[in-house]
Amino acid sequence: MDGTMNSPLPQMGESPAHEAAPISRIVAEVAATFPGERITLGEMAEAFGDRAFGLLILLLLLPSLLPGMASVFGLPMLLLGVQMGLGRSVPKLPAFMARQSIKRTDLLRLAGASSKWLRRIECYVRPRSGAFTTPFGDRLFGWLTVYVAIMLILPGPGTNGPPAFGNIVMALGLVEHDSRTMGWGIVLTVLGCVFATVVLAALCWLGIEALGFVF
Repeated sequence: MDGTMNSPLPQMGESPAHEAAPISRIVAEVAATFPGERITLGEMAEAFGDRAFGLLILLLLLPSLLPGMASVFGLPMLLLGVQMGLGRSVPKLPAFMARQSIKRTDLLRLAGASSKWLRRIECYVRPRSGAFTTPFGDRLFGWLTVYVAIMLILPGPGTNGPPAFGNIVMALGLVEHDSRTMGWGIVLTVLGCVFATVVLAALCWLGIEALGFVF
C-alpha cells in the first residue's frame, strides 16, 4: 500500500462544532489518515468501515464538478451504489478497483472544487435523525447513486452536473447523519436525473431522426 494508516478517524459528530465546512473537514481527515503520496480506494474502504460508502461516493463525486472528469468515476460509483442498494453495510471492491488510487495532493485540491451553491448548503449540514438516516434511507441512497452513475457514464452535454450535485448533497447528509440534508439531496438528485434523462432521450431521438433522413 502507498498510504500508511495512522490512528482511526474521529467520528463525524466528534470534530469541533463544524469549525470547517463538511467537505473540507472530511477531505482533511482522509488526508491525515493516509499521509502517503497516493491513497487507494481499497485503503479507504478498509479504514472507514460502515462509513466507507458515504465517504467514498462523496470523494468520487467531487471531481464530477470539474469539466470532463465525471465519467472516469462512474463505474466505481455504480458498484458502490448497487452494494448499498442491496443492503450491504461495508463496501467490497474488486481487486482492480481497490487498487485505483488518487494523489493526496489532488484529494486536498478537491476540497476547493465545491460550487458556490454547495458551499451554501454545507453551512446548514449537521447531525439530524429522521426517516433518511435509517436502513431504508441507505438503500434509497444506493439506488439513486446507481442512476446518477449511469448518467455520468453516458455522454451528454450538461447531463453530469445536475445529478452529481444532488448526489453530493445526499452523500453529505449520509456522512453527517443529517436526514434533512439527505431529503433535500434526494429531491435534487431526482430532478437532476430527470433533466439528464430528458436530454439524453432527446439526443437519441434526434440521432435516430438524422439517420432516417440520411438513409
